[in-house]
Amino acid sequence: MNFNIYLDDETGQQLAVAAKESGENRNALIRQAVAEWLARHGKPQWPETVLNFQGIADMPAFESSRDQLPPPSSDPLA
Repeated sequence: MNFNIYLDDETGQQLAVAAKESGENRNALIRQAVAEWLARHGKPQWPETVLNFQGIADMPAFESSRDQLPPPSSDPLA
C-alpha cells in the first residue's frame, strides 16, 4: 500500500540525516516508526501473564456463592 505524507522542512531534514546515519532509506524508517506506534497505541493486548492465567486451584468458583446474594431490588437505583 502506498501513501504520500508531507513533512515540514525540519522534520524532513532530520529524517534524511537519520536515514543516512542508519543506512536505511527514509521509507524504511517511516514504516518502522508507524509499526512501533501501532504496537504501542493500536488494539490493546492483555499481558502474557493474564492470558496464561489458569485460575487458583483451591479457590471456589464465583457462581458457588450466588445463592447467598440478596435478591435484586425492584428499583435498581434504590
